[in-house]
Amino acid sequence: MQQDLQPLIEHLIELRSRLVRAVLLMVVAFCLLFNWAGDLYHLLAMPMLKAMKVGSQMIATDVTSSFFVPMKVAGMVAFLLTLPHTLYQAWAFVAPGLYQHEKRLILPLIISSLVLFLVGMAFAYFLVFPVVFGFMTGVTPEGVAMMTDIDKYLSFVLGMFLAFGATFETPVIVMVLVRMGIVTVAKLREARPYVIVGAFVIAAVVTPPDVLSQVMLAVPLWLLFELGVVLAAWLMVPKQAENTEASG
Repeated sequence: MQQDLQPLIEHLIELRSRLVRAVLLMVVAFCLLFNWAGDLYHLLAMPMLKAMKVGSQMIATDVTSSFFVPMKVAGMVAFLLTLPHTLYQAWAFVAPGLYQHEKRLILPLIISSLVLFLVGMAFAYFLVFPVVFGFMTGVTPEGVAMMTDIDKYLSFVLGMFLAFGATFETPVIVMVLVRMGIVTVAKLREARPYVIVGAFVIAAVVTPPDVLSQVMLAVPLWLLFELGVVLAAWLMVPKQAENTEASG
């Protein structure tokens, strides 16, 4: 019984050590960014600040917001900066238990997922935010001063980052579904009209009410789905060849 538990205990010890390494590096990164927390928030708020009318400013309605909101931003940046190291620790833990063909598949998926998520965040920051905030400030009634609370602004931005980051994961999700045999490329092509409608429904739910920002989420979602279908079809060719060789 004790011999059976020994491998499990060793795995748990290794998991703990890798989690500690990941958390420690994140804490170190946060400490290094602490002095620049205000600058990081200013950079995050830049799209909103540029769109606001002259004389308008952001406000902190909570007593502690002026301190904790920049700290949250610094923590988010520290998490993103150390995410490759965190993913490496996770990969190093699970890799010994994987077959060689699983390693060849999973590692590229992890890397591409991270890159696509960051690209989705950059797309939201550089392209979507200026449009959304420009629209919001443009429809502000005359005589009304638009002064956004910094905590609510952070919540809005994080939600948009998650929405667009998840949207840009579409090609990876499509390829995984096809690779696992859950759905075929032909079925995905047949479902194209429903995907387009679903993309606009999702965009209407997660974005502000202006049509332009909804289109800026729905169209990339649809195009990324098409990219995923193309890549999945290309990915299935070598797999079919492997099956043919195995059966022969």
